[in-house]
Parts: sequence; C-alpha cells; structure tokens
Amino acid sequence: MGRVFFFDLLRCIAAVAVVAIHVLAPYRHELNAIPFNEWATAVSVNSLSRWAVPVFIMITGALMLSDKREFDASYYVKKRLGKVFVPFIFWSVFYALFSGLTAQGYDFEAAKKVLIDLPFEYTYYHLGFFYYFLPLYIVIPFFRVMVQKMDNTTLFSIIGVWLLTTCFFLVKFEGVWSTEIWLYSGYLLLGYALYQRVSLTKTNTIIALLIGITALVTTVYMVISQSLLLGEYTVGRWLSYKTINTVAAAGMLFFVCRYYGESLSDNSRKIVGFISTYSLGIYLLHPLFLWPMKNYEWYEGHNPMWVIPAWVILSGAGALGLSWLLSKSKKTAWLVP
Repeated sequence: MGRVFFFDLLRCIAAVAVVAIHVLAPYRHELNAIPFNEWATAVSVNSLSRWAVPVFIMITGALMLSDKREFDASYYVKKRLGKVFVPFIFWSVFYALFSGLTAQGYDFEAAKKVLIDLPFEYTYYHLGFFYYFLPLYIVIPFFRVMVQKMDNTTLFSIIGVWLLTTCFFLVKFEGVWSTEIWLYSGYLLLGYALYQRVSLTKTNTIIALLIGITALVTTVYMVISQSLLLGEYTVGRWLSYKTINTVAAAGMLFFVCRYYGESLSDNSRKIVGFISTYSLGIYLLHPLFLWPMKNYEWYEGHNPMWVIPAWVILSGAGALGLSWLLSKSKKTAWLVP
C-alpha cells in the first residue's frame, strides 16, 4: 500500500493535540483559584482535544485491516507488535527512573516503587496509552479476516452495536460491553470503515462535521457546567476515550482530513510529512521537555491562552528534534519507530 497523505495529516494534528492536553493539565483543577476565563480556556482546549488518542487507533485500524496480504504470524509479531512493544518496555523503564526526578532532588524510593508497579500501572502519565493499545494487536488479525468477508450491512451493524455501547458507557450503564478491549477495538473497525467503506463526498463530510462539532460543543458545555455546579473540576465520563461524544469527534477529524488533506500545498505536505514521521517519537519524548515547566511551576500566574501554545511549540519542537536525532543511528532508531 502506497503512502496516503491524509494519515500523515492526522498523525501530525493528533500529536499536537496530545501535547496540548499534557501542557494544560496543571490548569484543570484551578477553578476558583485563577480567573474563570483562564480556567475555562484550559478546560475547553482539553475538552476539544480528546479525539487525539482515538485517532491514532483509527489510523492503525484503517491501515492494518486494509492489508489483504496473506497473514504471516512471525512477521506480525516481530515487525508489527515488536515495533511498538520493545520501545514501550524501554521507555517504561526509562520514565520509571525519570519519575524520581523532582525540583527538590531525586527520590530513589519513589522511582523504585514506580518501576516495581510497571506490569500493572504505567510509569509516566503519557504511557497509559500503550496499556489499552497493545492488547488491540490480539484482535487485529481476527478483524483483518472478518472485514474482508463482511458486506457493508454486517460491518456497519457491528459498528452500530459498538456505538450503542459507547452511549451506555457515557451514562454509566455497565455490562459485559464495558470491557476496555471491546470499547477500544471499535475504533479499529471505525477507522477501516471510514477509509474503505464510506464514500468520500461533500455531503458525507458535512454530516461528519455537524455530528463532530455538536459532540465537541456538548463536551465543553457539560464539563464546564458540571464543574461550576459542583464547585470543582469534574468531567464525569465526558472526557473518556470510550464514549460516544469522543467517538463522534474522532470520526469527524478522520473523515474531514481524508476529504481535505489531499488539497494541501506541496510545502505543507513536506512539513506535515516530516512531523508525521516522528509523531510517535513526539508522543514518547515531549514529557521530557515539559518537566521543567511543571516541576518548577513556570505556568503559575500566566494566562493559558499563551502558555498552552508556547509550550506546545517548545516541547513539541524539542521532542521532534530529539526524535530526529535518535532516528539517525541504527543503534537508537528503534526507540522512536
């Protein structure tokens, strides 16, 4: 399969959104401690960016489930799963050790505890993604066979059932459908369906925009209104990756980028393609560059309207540059696949 540009665009946008979510984190719990408009700005950016991680899963589904080559288990484990799993182990250990570093010095005992808990708990805040992403490699081979044999009616019926369960999860109606692997694996099918089974028309794009924008506006409203009602920051499940509002926003971004992505200029494509190439590296490395901002509380007393974009650029550029450097040597390239 040749390189498809809109996937690069999606990776680029999603990487920036993930960094933004982590930059704004210190502001979330500052309701009544900072001016309301500043708190609302940070919370709104957070609410408007939750599609980022699901988009990465949708890209994986669109690409891997579209592969019609004969399945090779050995290749799949070594090249597909191994490409993600091995760096995950390295960075989990690295960040476990890094977690002991504070503005006051190094806390060896804290780092030791984080390292011991590695099999059960992510070692740094951004690594939680891998604990629900890696298990998806178990279902991908089965889904790959399934979708090749399914007609549209069957495929969209399954996706419809999955969408219903994301509604259930939002309203806390629990059941067997609440399992993580089911709720996350639906993104694989959705990514494949929006790539291979939904016509790329202006009408469909407008529908996706209307649904997605409605979901985003609703998410912002619910988070801010519920927090004001309780007098403290609260999100319920509105910012979960497993709820219908996040699915709608992720689906919108995916389809809109598919529709408009190919119209970007050549220069824009080069920049987007470069960032996309190192998007996983940006994801893995940006907390290193956010460490001083958070640990020395450089955000305090400053308006998130400029702090967020400034630190997204600084930490994102730092992570991009370091990823590029690591990729230059065969000894380190595997760290930022």
